[in-house]
Amino acid sequence: MKRRELLLASVPALAAAALPSWSAAQPAYPGSPVKVLVGFPPGTATDIGVRAVVDQMARRLGQPFIVDNRPGAGSNIAAKAVATAPPDGYTVFAITIANIINAAFPVPNAVDPLKDFKPITLIGNVPNVLVVHPSLKVTTVAELIALAKAKPGSLAFASSGVGTSPHLSGELFARMADVKMVHVPYKGSTPAVTDLLGGQVQLMFSPASTVLPHVRANKLVALAVTSPRRTSSAPELHTLDESGLKGFDTSVWMGLMAPAQTPASVIGTLRTAAHAALDSSELQAIYKAQAIDVLKTSDEELSRFLQSEGARWSKFIQQTGIKPE
Repeated sequence: MKRRELLLASVPALAAAALPSWSAAQPAYPGSPVKVLVGFPPGTATDIGVRAVVDQMARRLGQPFIVDNRPGAGSNIAAKAVATAPPDGYTVFAITIANIINAAFPVPNAVDPLKDFKPITLIGNVPNVLVVHPSLKVTTVAELIALAKAKPGSLAFASSGVGTSPHLSGELFARMADVKMVHVPYKGSTPAVTDLLGGQVQLMFSPASTVLPHVRANKLVALAVTSPRRTSSAPELHTLDESGLKGFDTSVWMGLMAPAQTPASVIGTLRTAAHAALDSSELQAIYKAQAIDVLKTSDEELSRFLQSEGARWSKFIQQTGIKPE
């Protein structure tokens, strides 16, 4: 080949070598703090569970993960803020069963967890616990069902609001046990538990972390957990499935999601850091103290889980005719 031809042939290669590749030009992720929106107040089970994970993630990724609590509308305020945020990995959402339940109601402009977010991983599960006031004098699920059937409509169950997991737990229990109870909604778990302790209502399905201290102080009686498996925080408690209500499951699960168009590489970085955090003995000790069971999933597993949960609760809400507040 002549010298001129050699020079011409080398021009494209020389030009390519002189320009940095696109990937090399991009700053490493994360290059600045990451905001994590939680749709519930500080101190709730979701808030505690998310903080424990993201604190560990921050150590591994070298950037602060800042928890931003934006309670309201059953976590929809926080969900909408993340769904419309730039899909760059710097805004993350703490999804819970509340968001799947919200999406099951026919509400205009509601956030669709399956379309508006990209899954990172589940991080934990807090079973609801069926607790009763000691004045009922019942110690088993069978005894409670027998009492409810003997006195239809006389038992009142508290919840943290219409459409919440504690509310739907009570409705599902009544349906599966074929009993009639009165629902008394409150604006949050704290006032609901306060009235339960005072005997104004007789029972409640509440996150374990909220009511187990009262059970251990003999102020409430725990009958069963609503998860498919017994919880490590109270392994002596039977599940409702074991107690005769086959397939009963209203666990308060939580996970991490990002805006729908977030790059796969960023999702992978976040998932790897979250799974490492969930494997740490420090986090597992925090979770055990708060009655949270560790969960880990791939993006595919979380997508299938959300689809299954969405179909289950949509069907239940249609069957019962429950309306949002």
